[in-house]
Amino acid sequence: MEKVKINYYDFNTNVLPNINDPVLDGYPIVYILNNNSANPEAYIGQTVQVKSRMKNHLKNKDRKKLDKMILIGHDKFNQSATYDIETNLINHFIADEKYKLQNKSQTAQQITHNYYDKSYYHSVIFDDIWDKLRQDGIVKHTIEDIRNRDVFKLSPFKELSEAQMDLKTKIIEFCNNHINDDTKAVFLIKGDVGTGKSVVLSSTFNTLQDLAKNKDFLYLENTLENNLYKTKNYLLVNHNEMLKTYETISESLPNLKKSNFLKPTPFINKSKSGKISADITLVDEAHLLLTRSDNFNAFKENNQLEEIIKYSKVTIIVYDERQYLKIKSSWTENLLNRLLKGTNSEQFRLDSQFRMQANQDVINWLDAFVNKDIKRIPYSNSDEFEFKIYGNAGEMHNAIIEKNKEYKLSRVVSTFDYIHKKDGNDYFVNEPDFSLAWNRTDYKSTWAEEPQTIKEVGSIYTIQGFDLNYVGVILGPSIGYDKENHRLKIDVSKYRDTEAFRQSSEEIRTKEELLKMKEQIILNSMNVLLKRGVKGLYIYASNEELRKVLLNGGLPIESGNH
Repeated sequence: MEKVKINYYDFNTNVLPNINDPVLDGYPIVYILNNNSANPEAYIGQTVQVKSRMKNHLKNKDRKKLDKMILIGHDKFNQSATYDIETNLINHFIADEKYKLQNKSQTAQQITHNYYDKSYYHSVIFDDIWDKLRQDGIVKHTIEDIRNRDVFKLSPFKELSEAQMDLKTKIIEFCNNHINDDTKAVFLIKGDVGTGKSVVLSSTFNTLQDLAKNKDFLYLENTLENNLYKTKNYLLVNHNEMLKTYETISESLPNLKKSNFLKPTPFINKSKSGKISADITLVDEAHLLLTRSDNFNAFKENNQLEEIIKYSKVTIIVYDERQYLKIKSSWTENLLNRLLKGTNSEQFRLDSQFRMQANQDVINWLDAFVNKDIKRIPYSNSDEFEFKIYGNAGEMHNAIIEKNKEYKLSRVVSTFDYIHKKDGNDYFVNEPDFSLAWNRTDYKSTWAEEPQTIKEVGSIYTIQGFDLNYVGVILGPSIGYDKENHRLKIDVSKYRDTEAFRQSSEEIRTKEELLKMKEQIILNSMNVLLKRGVKGLYIYASNEELRKVLLNGGLPIESGNH
């Protein structure tokens, strides 16, 4: 099979007659138009008629800023392959951060899924293209570095599954149909940890912004009119780490601006004061929104979601009731339904696990474990997903260091069972043969992408919403063992996240209600941490009895078997 052909040209009309290689002029090709200005720009595309396509580009005012042309061909290229490689290049260019791209969203009809020999084009051919572009100084980072970056994983151009694509289409239809209604409209997306909710939101928001800027862009085939032109739209996130990622993505795409991305309280305050006016607001991880006033967050109203709906024409929310982590953001179905009453609302559920490459037995074991049930630990093929219990935290950390050398993006995290204060000092997770600084949040880029954090322990606040390749989870002292019932025993008095349990003086709850809520917060935090790893999960339990049970394959320790 022929190798990939990459030819470089100046981008002008005089050059077009010189394109006479049959692989570049007679087959589907991928191309890159770029410049080397102080703020370099690029456009990535694919075509079956290179000369006529370039003539059209040379009439476009944005493309005229570009003065170089790279044509990429192969004698086995077909149009499905070039569509796929085009999208893959866009994703990698966004994460490479060298160019600001001129590319807009593809229409729903342009999306390519499976085709013959896709894995070969997607991996072997694409990797060859990227390596050559890197050798020639067109791009900066290696493929491995790119694919471990959160910016790559949240790219708006990531290929979506059929269910994710269906969801995106439904959201855009919903927005287009309800943007001019007098009644508020709310679209609710439900899904467990790792079901790909955030990547759908990222893709959808970018398309909404493209629709807002271009009256003639019709994303949906059956749409007669773009009702979303000139809409003002926002995407809200709860974590500083996630905000950094979206802001980085915005620097690479034409219709995204940093000001489009906010945290909930600033959005509410700016809306209230009239500084901004929102048409469509997307909310990632709405389960973290406050359900009461909170001085710490400068929020004075009763419920953040209620305020967001009030100040938006259409609200799109991503929600997982198993992920709330504080009493002041405790959600129930009743509360959610009360807020949706009187709105035009639709719901959609995402079920498939996209993060973890674990088999269903491992997923089922984890789902039971975060409900306090300890089942027999299932076998996991280490080629797909490595699931291992450790009797020593230091040994687990050493294993994570080795995985990080091989795969990058591997870290140790812990339940919030160790003291941490926001006073600028370092605090430590201390276990036998193990002592590392923990919960440092003062990095410019996301915690897991900082090289030195391999010598730290992360928390739910440094890692929620992000992938790791391998994760080592320390189950701290609050996670104990109920020998009589062979279940987890949660000791809320040992949980050190004081902010998680803080409640206002007006809130009246029974001791039983409060204990149940605190216990659920700890179990939810476990659920978040245990489902971070794409390729593997290691567990160390601080509690000696629980550690012995887990090392015994999840089976009870018989009295004579110590």
